[in-house]
Amino acid sequence: MNWKNTIVTASVTAAMLMGSLTTAALTGQVSAAASDQSQVEVIKGVNLRTSPTSSGKVIRMLSKGETLTVLQQSGSYWYQIKDSANRTGYISSSSKYTQALNDRPATGNTGTTNGSNSNGSNQGSTEKGSAAVEKVIAAGMKFMGTPYKFGSDRDSTATFDCSSFVRRAFLNGLGVTLPADSRQQGDYVKGKGTVTTNWKNLKRGDLMYFMSYKGTSASAYNGINKSRATITHTGIYMGDGKILHTYSNAGGGVTISDIAGKHWENRFLFGGSAL
Repeated sequence: MNWKNTIVTASVTAAMLMGSLTTAALTGQVSAAASDQSQVEVIKGVNLRTSPTSSGKVIRMLSKGETLTVLQQSGSYWYQIKDSANRTGYISSSSKYTQALNDRPATGNTGTTNGSNSNGSNQGSTEKGSAAVEKVIAAGMKFMGTPYKFGSDRDSTATFDCSSFVRRAFLNGLGVTLPADSRQQGDYVKGKGTVTTNWKNLKRGDLMYFMSYKGTSASAYNGINKSRATITHTGIYMGDGKILHTYSNAGGGVTISDIAGKHWENRFLFGGSAL
């Protein structure tokens, strides 16, 4: 059986049911979700199955302490993984079974800030630096696989859109309440200090802001004045060219995506620290 085809078929079916994505957008989003290659550690025994369903045949029980490579998300509740013996299969994406492994130590945030608290943000914590960054990321990672819903309730953790997810990560991690939507959050970050238009200059924990999806190729974004483009998406930079965010259920809900060579790189407007 071809697992790759199974996952793509499932993702396409989910997106068609939602009726909210164009064919071109779906192609870009599935490819972004399918390029994760992040590592997780098993923290509670979990079954490795042949398909992304509780009725899938159990290959074996994965033991606490094992390190796995997440190949991609399958819907909202499953990971496709590869174990240390290069066997592939599916496990529940619930945070009670696995936790993310950081590929490198946090670099911290050393950019200049002006201490402003614009756009109604409630600065519930003055903590900065790498410790604060890791708390935000850890809080966000607990929601891996949570379903996407546009305009999601800001007080709910049952579903998220991009800005409500970022807001929740900061609220749960540090007690900091960011503005309610991505455009206001972008203004808030600009008000905190220096931002960059080159995503490769970002530090772990910085927030990223993007324009609308126009295609997978770089040429689709030629001639656009990005300094005047409208923010339509946000996420948390993880370092190592990855972003923690949510953008659709076809993409797996809350997920980690690669940036380089993807439409995320072409859509990037600016980024910086919210701390």
